[in-house]
Amino acid sequence: MGTDLEQEMRVRYRRTKSVSRAEDLQQEEARVRRSQPDKPCHKPRDSLFSWSSGFDNFTGLVNWGFLLLTMGGIRLLLENFIKYGIRVDPEQWLIVLTGRHEGGADHPSIILLMYSVVPVVLCLLIEKGLSVDIIGYVPGMIAHIVNLLVLVMIPMVVIHVKSSGFSLIGATTVCMTYSILFLKLWSYIQVNFWCRNSRSTTSKLHVRRQSLSLNNKNGVAGIANGSIENEEKKVETNLVHYPDNLNLKDIFYYILAPTLCYELNFPRTTRIRKRFLIKRMLEVIVGFQVMMCLFQQWIIPSVKNSLIPFSNMDVAKATERLLKLAIPNHLVWLIFFYLMFHSFLNLVGELLHFADRNFYCDWWNANNIDTFWRSWNMAVHRWAVRHLYIPLVEMGYSRTIASVAVFFVSAFFHEYLVSVPLRTFKIWAFTGMMGQIPLSFFSKLMEKRYGPRWGNIVVWASLILGQPLCIMMYYHDYVITNIGESFIDQNYIIHQNML
Repeated sequence: MGTDLEQEMRVRYRRTKSVSRAEDLQQEEARVRRSQPDKPCHKPRDSLFSWSSGFDNFTGLVNWGFLLLTMGGIRLLLENFIKYGIRVDPEQWLIVLTGRHEGGADHPSIILLMYSVVPVVLCLLIEKGLSVDIIGYVPGMIAHIVNLLVLVMIPMVVIHVKSSGFSLIGATTVCMTYSILFLKLWSYIQVNFWCRNSRSTTSKLHVRRQSLSLNNKNGVAGIANGSIENEEKKVETNLVHYPDNLNLKDIFYYILAPTLCYELNFPRTTRIRKRFLIKRMLEVIVGFQVMMCLFQQWIIPSVKNSLIPFSNMDVAKATERLLKLAIPNHLVWLIFFYLMFHSFLNLVGELLHFADRNFYCDWWNANNIDTFWRSWNMAVHRWAVRHLYIPLVEMGYSRTIASVAVFFVSAFFHEYLVSVPLRTFKIWAFTGMMGQIPLSFFSKLMEKRYGPRWGNIVVWASLILGQPLCIMMYYHDYVITNIGESFIDQNYIIHQNML
């Protein structure tokens, strides 16, 4: 054994000497080459565009791409001005927002927004009955389910029956409000259910902790435990406990707070930062004006011009219109993201002293579709994980089924927010959201085979091209359903005469 070990050590030492000797020879060769009279200037190195070079500073190319994109956008903007003139009209914004030329005199959208308080109060009353055992668990859950179903169905029925009384903005606002209320009340019901289940366990632990402190009160350990308990009691006195949270002030604060997940004790800020608040208000005001200008000047003409090629299934022209619409639509979407998830939600959070401002993550760096949906809307993501995904997994369902259920609920509300206000019941938004499942597998495949950069390109491509395609399809179906095919024929004649 000793001889074998010595032999192995000699081999290792010899290999080490050979490696170091090779390095010495290379260094000696390089030194000799530098001393040659031909003044050598070459050495082993890779091209900068090769991955093996280790070079990663492409700031100049990024600036070039940004400049080129800006010049292309300016060219399209000038083309739009030359072709359509200046279409920006602030008076039209007020007409569209107020629905002056669309809705009826009874303003059903305002009535529905006022009625939205009713399901909130009903939910609170049911929870108070459950907390004092006036209502049994089964009847209480049935009442909650009926209340939530009615909450979702009311906009669908009323907008369909009184279609002439709703403006597009009014119907969209109603559907958005009722969708948010549905998700918030779901969370409110589930969290209070967790609190009721843990109430008995908490009381047992509290009794056990008191007995331990009484047994040790004469010793040093008892004094230490007593001081810790006093600190805990001080903290607990500042916290709201179930069922003290079941009041109007608590539930309406939650309804207004920029979150979909209910807690008995939200993290709060100590003061309102006035400068921060003014900045967010200016961003909302100015950004909204920019969005309306882009809609009037760029998106509306592009959508209208896509009607004839899309109706005639002219693939080349429809693709050209799709690409032309993609740029302004994506620009508006990016502005909307910043206004909603940064400016507006921070504005509301600052006014309500709401401290958790993690409304979004770095979705722009997402290497696959799953990462994007987990990053761009943190309020919905937290709700889906906390109140749908984890409960389904804990019930014994697989993670795949739980993920499909999350996409299904998201697809339903995407379709709900588009089809109900437009009164055009199609499944394009629903199909687009469910199509995110195979697209997720494809983006992960691209990330695995070709690297994270290609996965990120797939994410951006789906965002840039998917939304304008959905807009074109819904506009085409809206025209056929609510205006008629004669409108398409008239536009086709006008289009031919212009050619």
